[in-house]
Amino acid sequence: MEAISQSAIAQYEKIIRSQLERVQRMKEQGDFVEYEKLDKLIIGVCGGDGIGPMITAMAEKALRAMLKDELAAGKVEFRHIDGLTIERRAELGCAIPPDTLEELKSCHVILKGPTTTPRAGDPWPNVESANVAMRKELDLFANVRPVKIPEEGIDWRFFRENTEGGYAVGSQGVQYNDDLFIDFTIATAQGCDRIARLAFDYAHKTGKKRVTCVTKANIIKTTDGKFLKTCQEIAEGYPDITFDDWYIDIMTAKLIDEKRRRDFQVVVLPNLYGDIITDEAAEMMGGVGTAGSANIGKRYAMFEAIHGSAPRMVQEGRAQYADPSSMLRAAVMLLEHIGQVGKAQKLERALDHCMFEDKKFTITGRDTGATAEQFTDYVLETIESL
Repeated sequence: MEAISQSAIAQYEKIIRSQLERVQRMKEQGDFVEYEKLDKLIIGVCGGDGIGPMITAMAEKALRAMLKDELAAGKVEFRHIDGLTIERRAELGCAIPPDTLEELKSCHVILKGPTTTPRAGDPWPNVESANVAMRKELDLFANVRPVKIPEEGIDWRFFRENTEGGYAVGSQGVQYNDDLFIDFTIATAQGCDRIARLAFDYAHKTGKKRVTCVTKANIIKTTDGKFLKTCQEIAEGYPDITFDDWYIDIMTAKLIDEKRRRDFQVVVLPNLYGDIITDEAAEMMGGVGTAGSANIGKRYAMFEAIHGSAPRMVQEGRAQYADPSSMLRAAVMLLEHIGQVGKAQKLERALDHCMFEDKKFTITGRDTGATAEQFTDYVLETIESL
């Protein structure tokens, strides 16, 4: 058997050192921002590109309506940040232009529209995903996605770890020779702890009675095992909450099991599993175009749709018919995150009513349905009537 090459050993050492540095940064972090103690809350509005500016404007319109008293009192400020267009990112050859990153860091929470990530064959250079870069730069460790289907009795909230797992060093694997290829998955004590605590804290504050951990800890024993053990330990501090755990393969089946799926409420899981299972769940709700998403860290939080920028709709002149539901859901989550729970519930109830019950306007993406603004106004008018 040939001797292990020094380059492979060096790559492994590089990954370990970089992760140890990240662990140290996590240890040095303070607590979460207490929004109620701020003199002024700054909400950054970043439209992105494609249909992003249209649907983000609708979410901003909803937020301004819900926060009108705080705006009038000078307690809330909106700041527009326009530097994440694909044109500017391509021109500079970076995921996030440096001046735009500084603008983002000047805000407390960010409402972000979809951004284009170039792929092979696109007329853009191969710049990194703006989302991935933002999660790294702002340490947005939790990706939170709600899925609600009232007629099915489904009300789920997924807490996906956002900075570790198989994605953490996805581009740093080793091709040892023509036969052997190795990738790495990452778990840290700090990373597992903070995502688990966020999930349990949310369940406790909102009256949820069950938290479910999803792993493959019977096979991926070290990293998934650490994730599961951390959740088990934290669960002991929440006697009012029932804790259970499932393996990712059977969990994907149980989400479509009509007898079992209503039992799930809050679900916490590592990065890769969370990416897969939340797309499955969103498809059940009506597709990824209907789902909002939060990316939460201790210092910053970003709220967005989970779908892409749909440049074809813009090219075909249909941007005004884009479905704003995903960004309106993101606005609900933003309100909830900053402590405006009552206002979040009002907006969410109106959105549920308009999407699932009354259905006065429907979005088709074409002139056969309502425009984004018509639907948003419909939701805002509904708040007053419920």
